[in-house]
Amino acid sequence: MVRYGQLIIGPPGSGKTTYCYGMYQFFSALKRGVHIVNLDPANERVPYPCDISLSDLISVSDVMAELDLGPNGAMLYCMEYLEHNIDWLESRLAALEHDYVLFDLPGQVELSTNHPSLQRILERLQKQDWRLVAVHLSDATHITDPARYVALLVLALRAMLMLELPHVNVLSKFDLLDEEQQSQLIFPLDYYTEVQDLHYMSDHLHATQPRVAQMYEVLGDIVEDYGLVSFETLAVEDRDRMLHLVEVLDRAIGYIGA
Repeated sequence: MVRYGQLIIGPPGSGKTTYCYGMYQFFSALKRGVHIVNLDPANERVPYPCDISLSDLISVSDVMAELDLGPNGAMLYCMEYLEHNIDWLESRLAALEHDYVLFDLPGQVELSTNHPSLQRILERLQKQDWRLVAVHLSDATHITDPARYVALLVLALRAMLMLELPHVNVLSKFDLLDEEQQSQLIFPLDYYTEVQDLHYMSDHLHATQPRVAQMYEVLGDIVEDYGLVSFETLAVEDRDRMLHLVEVLDRAIGYIGA
């Protein structure tokens, strides 16, 4: 039986938990069955109905106390522990009623850019006929700062190369980017979402932030050479944006609802 899932990733504050709750409510309104799996062992209180929680297996606070690790080290240890106890997750996933799951991941970007445990967990699930799409959330307000925007592009590209999944980058919290802020953008909005002709951004940085301009020019060239990064925009309360994003994600994994 083929099963489907969204892997919700992104740095802290990008809106992952809000996205999961919003997507759950949206699917419920569409009468479409969905489950949510909380794989953030530090986030024990979530607003959405949680069918599986990693904190039932291991918690960050326990790891920090027992192994004398900091929060980031403890989080990586928890993911390694899940990898070595993957049967725990597999048995609970097999018991779920619906064939569509949202996986809410921690905000530590190392998990999707450098650390191999998450990648190996995903490989194991894919061998069991899971079709997964990574939904990489980034705060839309970052595009107002050219340097932060280039950094956002590099982070998105690194996650795409690391996870090797169908991948959709999303500028979340788009409702916080009000008309006044959008009017102050250096370039039209589609310049930021389509990620083309980054040399224009480099020219601007050379004029405004010369100390970092050369570095960001090199990073921009790398992003353009791969030609993989683009963005969808999302405000969870916006029905039309949610519907469009769901259609994009469904196409990415070949999902056809019953």
